[in-house]
Amino acid sequence: MAERSHPDTVTFRIPSRLELLALLDRVTDAVSQRLAFDEDSRVQISMSVMEAGTNAIVHGHGKDPKQVVDVEFHMLPDRLEVTVHDFGAGFDLGRVNGDITSPDHLLDAHGRGIYIMRSCMDEVDFRFSPGGTLCRLVKRRMVESAS
Repeated sequence: MAERSHPDTVTFRIPSRLELLALLDRVTDAVSQRLAFDEDSRVQISMSVMEAGTNAIVHGHGKDPKQVVDVEFHMLPDRLEVTVHDFGAGFDLGRVNGDITSPDHLLDAHGRGIYIMRSCMDEVDFRFSPGGTLCRLVKRRMVESAS
């Protein structure tokens, strides 16, 4: 089978409303199934995309339903790349990167999302610009070689 020169891409846009995250979760699971990720990986991907979507809605847009969150799923032969984009001002990544497993932070009500994403995905990075915040999530998959 010839390798594609560009990924298949699914684009998804939702208003910044938390109740619409269930739709994002369904799309995420469908994409993960299409790429034949195992059950554990699909759960990890869904948790990470839901965290990124929640952060975009709550922190990026302050739950303003007039704002939209753009999500792209780039399906490549060896991995899934997901980008979640909001139009908020961004945040100081250094302030949220603390060790949430330390006794000082065990009872914190917030601050676990990035930790969860980094624990579940192979790559997590953020880009901040005047146009908003872009969270990029990557999950690699095992590709069976032809024998």
